[in-house]
Amino acid sequence: MPSTILVAFDDSPQATAALRHSLSTYDDAAIRVLYVNDPRQWAGSDGIDGIFSAEKAFERSQETANEVIAAATEIAAEYDAEITTAIEVGTVAETIITDAEDHDVDHIVLGSHGRRGFRRFLLGSVAQRVVRRSPGSVTVIREGTPTAD
Repeated sequence: MPSTILVAFDDSPQATAALRHSLSTYDDAAIRVLYVNDPRQWAGSDGIDGIFSAEKAFERSQETANEVIAAATEIAAEYDAEITTAIEVGTVAETIITDAEDHDVDHIVLGSHGRRGFRRFLLGSVAQRVVRRSPGSVTVIREGTPTAD
């Protein structure tokens, strides 16, 4: 049984399912919930007189990150579990791997959108990159039906 679990968490149903799976399956493990604040998602999120404001975009992204982490803490409370949380800035897959290495994580749990076809080709798969590069085992949770776009 793993002693330290890293749950990659965002505001998706898949991430919520991954967290719930971890809390119900690994009740003796330390659970670390990680939200990755990806700068590539900030572009175009705000502007002043048509000029992009990186500082404002970062502030808004941090507000979102804090809200998402608060939701994870509420979910953990439903299970009477304590979790540790972290918000890191970076690209998602790479940041998950680095965080797992830095915190001696022996198991990663993450949700997958289950994209197929052209959308998967365009968007790539965070889950696939994490599985390939993880320092430990990985559980991928899919919530719902895969989308065939």
